[in-house]
Amino acid sequence: MGGVPRAGLRLRAGPDAAGPVRPAPHLLAVEHEDSCPPALVGEWLTRAGCTIEVCRPYAGDALPALTSYDGVVVLGGEMGANDDDAHAWLPPLRSGIRDAVAAGTPLLGICLGHQLIAVALGGAVARNPRGQTVGLQPVGWTAAAATDDLVGEHVGGEQAIHWNNDVAVRLPDGAVVLARTPDGQVQAARFGPRAWGIQAHPEADTAIIERWLSSEGDTEAGGGRGHDPDAVLAAIRAAAPALTSWWQPVAVRFAAVVAAGTREGAHA
Repeated sequence: MGGVPRAGLRLRAGPDAAGPVRPAPHLLAVEHEDSCPPALVGEWLTRAGCTIEVCRPYAGDALPALTSYDGVVVLGGEMGANDDDAHAWLPPLRSGIRDAVAAGTPLLGICLGHQLIAVALGGAVARNPRGQTVGLQPVGWTAAAATDDLVGEHVGGEQAIHWNNDVAVRLPDGAVVLARTPDGQVQAARFGPRAWGIQAHPEADTAIIERWLSSEGDTEAGGGRGHDPDAVLAAIRAAAPALTSWWQPVAVRFAAVVAAGTREGAHA
């Protein structure tokens, strides 16, 4: 599993960062539970030259203003996008998402994060009528993806790790579907010029998958109910190098979008 700092600490820019020396873009990652850390996406963004501050509201961290960061990543979790009673930080987070989109702060939602963006902007999320989606799924890129600022140079025949019960059943006005799952559910979307959501889990490594598969009860993984855990894990382990080759460029591109906005702000 990728190393993740304690709340309030930052991942420093790594050796892969290139170009002239300038302050590293400062990202916020909102983590909803310890089983869904930034992991691989955090590592890739760090190598691309970003610093990442992880906010863990479930552990008592105060949720900061999203617009005070150069970019924001909202991670996954077992809760639903509207489970406000049990997770008090969700309403202020949705409000912060609206502010970030309005301000043009680069925003990337992963699984629950994708769903939270959809709901925050006026869309709707519900249980997938076809049931829980677990394991590798093909990515069904749409024509709109080819010219998208985040995934346009990345579109191909990729797969992605899915682990979700809920899906975005209605996108907000103006949102653009970038990919669909084989059963037709929204797999990736652009919610604004600098705001994206991915229903999949590009951040998950095999250690995280093992943890989800071994979980009990109604969790993010749900224990992989109805699925052969050995087969799921073996397929993901075998695909790990390819998954990195497909999804690391998306994280790098998000870092570039963030860096471009940072430079624009510096010259404003």
